[in-house]
Amino acid sequence: MTTTTKNLVVLGAGTAGTMVVNKLRKRLPATEWAITVVDKDDIHDYQPGYLFIPFRMNKPSQIRKTKRPYLNDDVNLVFGEVERVDAEASQVHLADGTVLSYDQLVIASGTTPRPDQTEGMLGEEWHKSVGEFYTYDGSIALRKQLDAWTGGRLVIHITELPIKCPVAPLEFTFLADSYLTERGLRDKTEIVFVTPLDGAFTKPMASKRLGKLLTQKNIVVETDFMIESVDQEAKVIRSFDEREVAYDQLVTVPLNMGADFVAASGLGDELNYVPVDKHTNRSTAYENIWALGDASNLPTSKAGSVAHFSVDVFVENFEDAIAGRPLSQSFDGHANCFIESGGGKALLLDFNYDTEPMGGTFPLPKVGPMSLLKESRANHLGKLAFRHIYWNALLPGHPLGLRADMQIAGKIPV
Repeated sequence: MTTTTKNLVVLGAGTAGTMVVNKLRKRLPATEWAITVVDKDDIHDYQPGYLFIPFRMNKPSQIRKTKRPYLNDDVNLVFGEVERVDAEASQVHLADGTVLSYDQLVIASGTTPRPDQTEGMLGEEWHKSVGEFYTYDGSIALRKQLDAWTGGRLVIHITELPIKCPVAPLEFTFLADSYLTERGLRDKTEIVFVTPLDGAFTKPMASKRLGKLLTQKNIVVETDFMIESVDQEAKVIRSFDEREVAYDQLVTVPLNMGADFVAASGLGDELNYVPVDKHTNRSTAYENIWALGDASNLPTSKAGSVAHFSVDVFVENFEDAIAGRPLSQSFDGHANCFIESGGGKALLLDFNYDTEPMGGTFPLPKVGPMSLLKESRANHLGKLAFRHIYWNALLPGHPLGLRADMQIAGKIPV
């Protein structure tokens, strides 16, 4: 009896895509399933590391690797730009004319900062007095700007949500406060945090706690600021309600959007994110298409932890789907986020779709060793250590011993 080989195609070899192909390669017989992953180049960045580069807290070489060594040898790696997906024909079309047929498709193409979507953001001062740390090049350029900083008005700004790692702008703000204090420049610098939200964060309980930290650190907060344009010559950002915030150095988080091919394929929402069932990551339009990591429209943080936990759930559901069984697992939106607060300390948030961040310990009840919603040295060390876990355990698809769903045991309402 001859078995016909089926094709799983994964678009994107970032965090989610790499985990998916490595986990599934161990479960799907190579005689039955061919696995192909497509990406535009061979560069894999540990993106949480971008945050630390401007403050010289890590080396660029620690966060940039090549993709191939982190992919199972039996996974086909194709380099190319995805032009479109023909969902009706179950085909992926690449810009060079290559056509890849699939039985199952996973879209893991992430999200990208789009400064071109805000008037005046791009220009002669881009990556100079108008900086960002959401790309490798941007974080390197911002390091040079901070090296030369002698004082003035430092403005950290968020264009619009959702963004990759929504706590990162706050972390940058806290780290800047600590960094400038160490250099003796804090009393010569006014730090302003500008957000489209009505508070510091999307979750009310965390926003309250983080708002207090901003106040304690003498950081000015400008809320409900919907940016209309950047005036690089006047060095101001303007909102649609005609407010202006002046800056000497702007650190902005541009609008984040999903991949252009998602729009070209008719598979995305207005920001090019793929609509999926929030509990299974399966496309709401096509049963053989899934979207994972930042590429989906899940109503939770676009963070590495969400990619990790949702991929664990996805793998079980994928096996159900190809076997013709009902999907047996449900993702609860579990996310946890370290928040660097400066001075060698960090906070940790743990939440899901329905549960606000709580106090207590993580990952073990009462034991920890990390505390929730409190600054601690252990949390800071945990964030630094995660880079090693990422390269050596998470990407290869090794189990980390953490449950995908949020655990309430050991948590304390605050």
